[in-house]
Amino acid sequence: MSYIIDRRLNGKHKSAVNRQRFLQRYRRHIREAVNDAVGKRSIKEMEQGERIVIPRKDISEPIFHHGPGGQRNIVHPGNREFQQGDRIKRPSGGGGQGSGSGDASNQGEGEDDFAFEIDPQEFLNFLFEDLALPNLVKRHLEGTRTFQIRHGGIVSHGMPAKINIVRSMRQASMRRRALTAASRRRLRELEEEREALLQQDQSPQRQARLAELDEHIERLRRRIDRIPFIDTVDLRYNHHIKVPVPVSRAVMFCIMDVSGSMNQDMKDLAKRFFLLLYLFLQRNYQHTEVVFIRHHTSAKEVDEEEFFYSRETGGTIVSSALKLTRDIIKERYPVEEWNIYGAQASDGDNWNDDSPGCAGLLEKELLPRMQHFSYVEVMPRAHQALWDQYEGIMGRHPDVFSMAQIDDPADIYPVFRQLFHKRMEAA
Repeated sequence: MSYIIDRRLNGKHKSAVNRQRFLQRYRRHIREAVNDAVGKRSIKEMEQGERIVIPRKDISEPIFHHGPGGQRNIVHPGNREFQQGDRIKRPSGGGGQGSGSGDASNQGEGEDDFAFEIDPQEFLNFLFEDLALPNLVKRHLEGTRTFQIRHGGIVSHGMPAKINIVRSMRQASMRRRALTAASRRRLRELEEEREALLQQDQSPQRQARLAELDEHIERLRRRIDRIPFIDTVDLRYNHHIKVPVPVSRAVMFCIMDVSGSMNQDMKDLAKRFFLLLYLFLQRNYQHTEVVFIRHHTSAKEVDEEEFFYSRETGGTIVSSALKLTRDIIKERYPVEEWNIYGAQASDGDNWNDDSPGCAGLLEKELLPRMQHFSYVEVMPRAHQALWDQYEGIMGRHPDVFSMAQIDDPADIYPVFRQLFHKRMEAA
């Protein structure tokens, strides 16, 4: 048996395997740190790594040691202050009571909390863990370059690495049997005749015949042995073919309200949410397009730069964005070929006459074409008419529509996980 030992060094002379084991062991602490970091970061810092601090009590290693053994009688004194089940308060802080706080002390020793850095890739891995687009369906697309290698049978020519030993040995055995069938049959006849002569009295004629039989038998055995055990014509190889497979192609419509009712804090919340969504799509899905739509009284399809950094503003007509989304779907994204998703962020402030039209447009024209649509309302005040209209859609179509509210940056990541948690349909 051969063993292959990979002695190549990882980056910075660290073991990638050991690091993954370490990250797996302290997954809970890392996830909590990542969750806290999302709410504190600016948009430009979203793709950076993070410093993780693990309390020293959580990095202790279990050990085996000898117990006291034997039988002991211990009398525990009672008390007048506590009863069974009472919770004891934590002692108040003081000099030398903990690491990093309190006054200095001239005695005692301890250990600092363990801190380490995770790189941007690891940060994003923990950030988007257990998330997926809901109701994603694999569809076959013409012109796709996605293929899967599958077994295509057995062939007589191929690469040595693909040789099929069982089929080759079976072919060699059949060849030897076919080429030596007549010789083996004649050999059996001569051996039977020889055995019969040996049972009779040995006369000069019978001895001459035995010598002739022995010579003939030896010649047949040499002829049989000259047949090679395996020949080139016996070799058989596994054949693999490239088969086109259905691919999961999706398009995400990002619809952001930039009207005058959206102050800078609200716009920043919406941008943070869409940036998180954009990073999620770019990292986890290869065949995913993103369509950016900004709207006030009118809607416009823009590029990534203008979507996040343009300062254009105006009144509010939400239906203009939904109509533009519908028109783009009809023009560029056939329903039978694409998984279509939508995400809308707004403060909910809309013309009262326009909100019922938005609900009808969304329910009758967009949701039948989409896999899922998410609505996020970014406002710390009371809900507006648009939220009330969308609540009815939520009750009638909970599988393809979801909605949530974001009041401050700390709510963005929990809401994002609520909207895009991995469902059974997406597994």
